[in-house]
Amino acid sequence: MKTFGGPVLFLDRSDINTDEIIPAKYLTEITKEDLKPYILEDLKLPGFDPKEPKTLNARVIVSRANFGCGSSREHAPWVFEVNGITAVIAESFARIFRQNMFNCGMAAIELPKADLDEIFSHAGDEDAAMGIDIEAGTLTMSGGGKQKTFCFEISPFDKALVLAGGWVDYADKNY
Repeated sequence: MKTFGGPVLFLDRSDINTDEIIPAKYLTEITKEDLKPYILEDLKLPGFDPKEPKTLNARVIVSRANFGCGSSREHAPWVFEVNGITAVIAESFARIFRQNMFNCGMAAIELPKADLDEIFSHAGDEDAAMGIDIEAGTLTMSGGGKQKTFCFEISPFDKALVLAGGWVDYADKNY
């Protein structure tokens, strides 16, 4: 079974769109793996560099509201998948992006703004990491010598998709 969690990349902005996640000029690539070097290439945030180790080593992204808005392309979750991202945590997601995450076997977890604000307090911690238990519906944020657990809910079907490894694996096991 896939392990969810790991080092955290904090993207402190709402409305991060699919063109910022993977620029449209790369949508002609043949495989998911071909997308890998272009993750978050067009994202503009103060001090953010998509090529720095903190970005490349991240396994969890924490952001704000309306994450994954814009085009409905599957390439946005795919570029996360090939870069080892297992979960995105945000206040809300664009509907199609959210479902594409579940369909690819990754977690799209919604938390209230107050919880996100508390998690963002760890943005400066070099050791910021998150453990995620999909079955229990909990995530544990650790960093700077502190640790706190938060609860989340995803629908039973979406949980089944994530635990199976995505839609194709779910269908193979159930149909």
